[in-house]
Amino acid sequence: MLKHLTEWTLVLGIFGIAAALGNWLGYDVLPWVAIPGLIILIMISVAGLILEKLIPGNIPAVGYIGVIGILVSLPFVPGSDFIVEWTSKVSILALATPILAYAGISIGSNWADFRKLGIRSIIVAIMVLFGTFIGSALIAEVILRWQGII
Repeated sequence: MLKHLTEWTLVLGIFGIAAALGNWLGYDVLPWVAIPGLIILIMISVAGLILEKLIPGNIPAVGYIGVIGILVSLPFVPGSDFIVEWTSKVSILALATPILAYAGISIGSNWADFRKLGIRSIIVAIMVLFGTFIGSALIAEVILRWQGII
């Protein structure tokens, strides 16, 4: 368990550094302003990963991470004001960028397995991405028109 904990913390720390740089370059939030929020997010993630290993069942770590994140940000939880304030300094896109880059590198380094998926899987992936984009654009269009912004 200690080996897993060390690996998780190291990987999440690297993602945290990349997110701090992305937050700084993309959103003009200085790294030392974002670091408290990133540390909180890393601690929540590690706690969720630990719970996944300790609690029997087939609940993925992301479920535990989501529940912990919700619980620590509830208004009646002591310190939640600080947690919400600090984590609000971190842009979600700054977090997603290094994760997506890692996923791209993982797929790129394993093209043989990717090719085994076949053309049907690639077509489905393209359609899912296209559908998500069109769906998001339609929702944005409806909401912005409803609010009178466009």
